[in-house]
Amino acid sequence: MKTKLFAHRPCGALALALSTMLAASAANAQERKVELRFANWLPAQHALAKTGFEPWAKSVEAASDGTIKVMLFPAQQLGKAADHYDMARDGIADMSWVSPGYQAGRFPIFAASELPFQAADPGPGSAALDGWYRKYAEQEMSDVKFCFAHMHIGTLHSKKPITDPEQIRGMKIRPANGTVAQMVTTLGGSNVQVSAPESRDALDKGVADAITFPWNSTVAFNVHRAASFHTDMRLYNASFVWVMNKAWYQRLSDKQRSVIDDHCSNTWAARVGKDWGGEEDAGRDKIAAMKDQTIVALTPEQLDKWKQAVRPVYDQWARSMPAGGPDAQQVLKAYQDELASRGGKL
Repeated sequence: MKTKLFAHRPCGALALALSTMLAASAANAQERKVELRFANWLPAQHALAKTGFEPWAKSVEAASDGTIKVMLFPAQQLGKAADHYDMARDGIADMSWVSPGYQAGRFPIFAASELPFQAADPGPGSAALDGWYRKYAEQEMSDVKFCFAHMHIGTLHSKKPITDPEQIRGMKIRPANGTVAQMVTTLGGSNVQVSAPESRDALDKGVADAITFPWNSTVAFNVHRAASFHTDMRLYNASFVWVMNKAWYQRLSDKQRSVIDDHCSNTWAARVGKDWGGEEDAGRDKIAAMKDQTIVALTPEQLDKWKQAVRPVYDQWARSMPAGGPDAQQVLKAYQDELASRGGKL
């Protein structure tokens, strides 16, 4: 008996499913693959690379089905730390991690977030910073695509114990940003303007007597080998932004732009702030466990004296706001209200 072979037609539902699959496959095949050159000025093994840059890059690649390949350029490979905003603006990098405070006076609204003694916790603090600044980013950073903002919290690390703000008079201090530099000047010190990677060298050579740094980076940059006294207070927070070249972003497909938008969010700001900021704060216990390091405790009265001593910095910041711009007190109140609502206020 001969067996007849029949060609079966798929049913309507199956045909529709096959058609949809083929169309999706064709769309993916046509999706242009792009590289995202992401520049930063930290060592490749820095905690932020492990808790922020690398997880973000992997998530973008996965969400884009591999059509966006993130290439990380650490350690100032594409340019100096202070140039990273302009590198993204000009397309030297497609994206960069920026400390706006490295260019004092350029971003006065953003500088409100850098005023001393405001943030208690870098996780909710970062969510608050990002949520607050999104209202102003287009005004101050219109020549880049703003991705998100986050922070860490730092203090003084010095060659001798510092407990009183009057001790700053005559000292040479490396500030974290322009606002901290104003604080140093207000207290009678002089500023040594070097980037984070250059800080240890400045201390070794006697160019600086102390620096303002977060806890764990003090170890990561080996600063503790030159400055073994660490004042135990939440003196300042350093605020950062991730920004992107606008032309690069506009060249993406709709799907790819959607992926980037999903990763330039308040959720990512909070995540990076929590993960990296928490890692930085954990450095305090790491330093405390070292026999050759000293955590310098402050009494409540000493801490109050510090807070009163830096109040003129707030007035200086208010005067720096451009004429015709938003009211300084309203800007600062909006930031502090956001901190309070997120649970990040000191």
